[in-house]
Amino acid sequence: MHIVIAGGSGFVGQALKQRLLNEGNQVTILTRNPSKFESSERLQYVEWLTHNSQPEIQVEKVDAFVNLAGESINGLRWTKAKKERIIQSRITATKEVLRIIENLHPKPKVLVNASAIGYYGMSETETFTEEAHSNAHDFLATVVKKWEELASTAEKWGVRTVYARFGIVLGKKGGALPFMSLPYKLGVGGTIGSGKQWVSWVHVADVAGLISYAIEQSDIQGPLNVTAPEPKRMADFGKMIGYVLHRPHWFPVPSFAMKALLGEMSEMLLCGQRAIPEKALTSSYKFQYPDLEAALKDIFA
Repeated sequence: MHIVIAGGSGFVGQALKQRLLNEGNQVTILTRNPSKFESSERLQYVEWLTHNSQPEIQVEKVDAFVNLAGESINGLRWTKAKKERIIQSRITATKEVLRIIENLHPKPKVLVNASAIGYYGMSETETFTEEAHSNAHDFLATVVKKWEELASTAEKWGVRTVYARFGIVLGKKGGALPFMSLPYKLGVGGTIGSGKQWVSWVHVADVAGLISYAIEQSDIQGPLNVTAPEPKRMADFGKMIGYVLHRPHWFPVPSFAMKALLGEMSEMLLCGQRAIPEKALTSSYKFQYPDLEAALKDIFA
C-alpha cells in the first residue's frame, strides 16, 4: 500500500513510519523541510504547507492518508498564544489534507485523523467507549470536536474516516512519560493530585499498530480509542513507574502545586478519563503492550 503521513516527523509519526515500512508499505511523509531527510525506494519526503507547495502533484495512487499534524499540547503552560497555536495548527493542517485529498484521483480509501480521548471530558467515575457522547466544553474537548468535525469532510468523497482518539502515549522519545518519570529518577516521585484520576495510557508501539490496523480493516470507521485495555488510577500509575525504575514512591505533589506550575494545562494530570478501546478489543487486534508493567519495562530498558 501507499500511505501518506502528514506530521510524520514527530514522536508518533516516526513510530508509525517504521511500522508501515516494516510491513512492506510505501510511505510518503509531508514536511515543510524535505531536504532535511533522506528518501529511499519506499520512503519519500514531500514539501507541504509552504508557499506554492502542491504535494498532490508529487503523490499518486494513495491508498491511505494519516493526519498527525498539529502543535504539541505538551509544554509548561497553555498561554493564550499556545492555545491558539494548538487549535489553528490542527485546523490549517487538516484543511490542507482535505484539499490534497480532493485533488487526488483516485481518492484514498481511508483517512485516519489523529484525535484525543479529551473529547469525552473529565471523569473519575464514568467509562468511555467509542459509543460515548460528550457534553464537555473544556479546552481539549473543544479542540477535538472541531478537529473531528473538519476531518469528517472527507466522507463526502467516499473516503472512510477514522478518528484515532489517543490516550496518554508512552515512549522513550516523547510524550508525557519523560515529564512524569523525572521526579522518580530524582528520587522525589509520588502521587500527583488526589491519585484517583484515571490515566488511559498506551505504548507508542500500539499507537502505530492500531493506526496500521485501522488502515487495513475496512469495517473500522468513526471514533477509535487508541488506549491500552487497562487504564490505571494515577496513584497506581506512579507506583508502577517507581517499581520499574527501582525508585521510591513517597513524595506527593498536591493539586495546588501543579496548578501553580502548569496553570490550565495541569488538568491533563489532575483530571482524566477512563477510556476503553472497545473497537480494538472486539476485533482481532492484538495489543503488543496491554500491561503497564511490561510497557514501562520496555521503555526504561
